[in-house]
Amino acid sequence: MIKKIAMTAILKTSKTLNIILWIAQGLLALTFLWAGFMKIFQPEELPFPWIKDNLGLVLATGLVDLLAGVGIVFPALLRIQPKLTIYAAYGILTLMIAASIFHVSRGEASDIGFNIIMALLAVLVAWGRQGKVPISSKNE
Repeated sequence: MIKKIAMTAILKTSKTLNIILWIAQGLLALTFLWAGFMKIFQPEELPFPWIKDNLGLVLATGLVDLLAGVGIVFPALLRIQPKLTIYAAYGILTLMIAASIFHVSRGEASDIGFNIIMALLAVLVAWGRQGKVPISSKNE
């Protein structure tokens, strides 16, 4: 009886964590897809002062943002190489650390709150999908 109750609690926790992870993945995907499209197609519309000084960097980070937005959701959603979602989460974490360093070096330390939130969401996804609620591929 106790084993059954414990198993039920574990399954509920796994389902809840899975939902939380999908929400985090969705937020990351929407954010990075939006940022990527804006940086590539409408950089002049973005309010960041560094954009005018570094158009090449804007385009490069726009491409990286698009890849992050696709990579954080689609491998897991399609169940084709879902471990790529974990790699995308680590990539987002690395990108957010680099962005924070960039902003601090420009005297814009007050602007890194967003980077910290995105980094924490990426850590959550990497942690959850790596061990707590992994997604298996179609072939497994």
